[in-house]
Amino acid sequence: MAHTGENEQALRSIIDFLRWLSIILLLIHFYYFCHAVWSAWGLTWQWVDNILLALKPTGLYKGFFPSKGMIALMLAISLFGARGKKSEKVNRVYLAAIILTGVIVFFLGHFIFSLFQISRVVVVVYVCLTTIGYLLMLAGGTWLSRLMWVRFRNDIFNKENESFPQEERLIENEFSINLPAAYNLKGKTRKSWINVINPFRSLLVIGTPGAGKSYFVIRHILTQHIHKGFTMFVYDFKFDDLSKITYNTLLRYGHRYKVTPKFFVINFEDLSRSHRCNPLDPATMEDITDATESSRTIMLGLNRDWIKKQGDFFVESPINFVTAIIWFLRKYENGKCCTLPHVIELMQLEYPILFKLLRTEREIEVLINPFESAFRNEAMEQLEGQIASAKIGMARLSSPQLYYVLSGNDFTLDINNPNDPKIVCMGNNPQKQQIYGAVLSLYISRVIKLVNKKNQLKSSLVFDEFPTIYFNGIDSLIATARSNKVATTLAVQDYSQLKKDYGRDQAEVIMNIVGNVISGQVVGETSKLLSERFGKIVQQRESISINAADTSFSRSTQLEAAIPPSKIASLSSGEFVGTVADDPQQKIELKTFHAEIINDHEAIRQEESRYQPIPAIRTITSEEIQKNYFRIREDIQEIIDDKLT
Repeated sequence: MAHTGENEQALRSIIDFLRWLSIILLLIHFYYFCHAVWSAWGLTWQWVDNILLALKPTGLYKGFFPSKGMIALMLAISLFGARGKKSEKVNRVYLAAIILTGVIVFFLGHFIFSLFQISRVVVVVYVCLTTIGYLLMLAGGTWLSRLMWVRFRNDIFNKENESFPQEERLIENEFSINLPAAYNLKGKTRKSWINVINPFRSLLVIGTPGAGKSYFVIRHILTQHIHKGFTMFVYDFKFDDLSKITYNTLLRYGHRYKVTPKFFVINFEDLSRSHRCNPLDPATMEDITDATESSRTIMLGLNRDWIKKQGDFFVESPINFVTAIIWFLRKYENGKCCTLPHVIELMQLEYPILFKLLRTEREIEVLINPFESAFRNEAMEQLEGQIASAKIGMARLSSPQLYYVLSGNDFTLDINNPNDPKIVCMGNNPQKQQIYGAVLSLYISRVIKLVNKKNQLKSSLVFDEFPTIYFNGIDSLIATARSNKVATTLAVQDYSQLKKDYGRDQAEVIMNIVGNVISGQVVGETSKLLSERFGKIVQQRESISINAADTSFSRSTQLEAAIPPSKIASLSSGEFVGTVADDPQQKIELKTFHAEIINDHEAIRQEESRYQPIPAIRTITSEEIQKNYFRIREDIQEIIDDKLT
């Protein structure tokens, strides 16, 4: 009903009438039960006595309690309609004490007549006690109408309001990654599962250092995918943390494969525990576009600032130059010397010899013509600008240890070959990541080219600290590899790190096309992007407004962020938020989660205590490494002698 002036006035009139009625009944009560004393004082009237005689058949005055009950009822009804101004200062305990005292004194005051004979003093005491009880009930009831009955939730961080139902079923298939978890729903902890049932739609793992990316997520991807028969490529930034897990998991579950995969390691620090592999294997270099792709990967890996300048003259020129050298070596005697060390050594030749040598291969004439023309026209500043940046960058890779690993051929990079499956771990060193990262980027580029084909085994590519490497076309891999059963896992610390190393455009593409996201603690722009991705849920909002005339309460519902940026920025280690993608055959209604991944720490500790170290592959001496280094230089001289004499 609308609160009009007429309604308010009518309500106040009814309340006043009932309250006055209760007072009149109270006076009649005193007159009736203390009639003898009033008569002695000459305070009785015949017309009042006649009214009481008429009321006697109603039973209202058969005893003290019926009469007092009617008085209290009238008072209570009048108080129910009262609308006092709400106040936060009303003390509930004090209020209850006043009302209880008033009720006791009011209803039990007549027992004084059982203790003493009726006299003037006793009557006066009784009237005073009953009146005090009445006034206490009246005061208490009035303050009761000012009491704020609405109790706000005691949840200052809004945790319960921001909780939402999550997937509690274990949904498995032959490709899935399933992480046990626990989440909070309206103050209660419930068990749940993070079900990445379609890893082929790629998985992005985000989290600042210490958030638990490796311990809570990546280690389970490695163990579960090997358990399910995946071939694998693992980029191990802090070798051999992930490699040791991969190797020992393969020892445990290798029997589950139809053809047990071989385990290979690329490690530039300890050559006795590293296999040798040529990323420019001529068998996989089918045409000049493969050489171009390899050239772009190695040059951008060495010069990360070039990533944002692709298309510039002084970026594309060195790439074309290196492409020409790679393809020259690929064509020379069917790729006999087509390795990265040979490329590095060949490009260090003097310009007259180098251009004369390259002119012998007709397929690269178009590539070297601009350089040769600049040389003939003695435009040396331009030529140095085009070539010197490539030579200087590649010269940083001139190391006997790198040459040894890059010039061998212990295995090929087609890891998902049904006839020769492999699990390959490539290790980096944080202290030398700029040098090693460029070489490993070339390996990765070639792996991607070879695994993303039809009719191959299911494979899993895991890249820890993904921004420390570069390869061109990660977005096309994520977009197209799904149909070829290639699962890609990218681990990054922050979106800003991805932007810094890959450029804003490429970083946005990577963030937007991944189907599965698992994020630990992140801050800033990353947390805002993720919060928008996770969507909104209906949340309750409560408010109170107190002014001089009235106090009002409101409770409403509205859509708010399911996981706000501040919540993502304050996640504990092991606590993750994210969203997963489903399949037409396996629908997941509750895709978003905010949960703590449950690891059996004792079981993991015991398992790691039984880990075997990655075995030594060969015994290698520094003399053999140096011998290989000089042999490559000799190969270049042989090519010159063969082609130019």
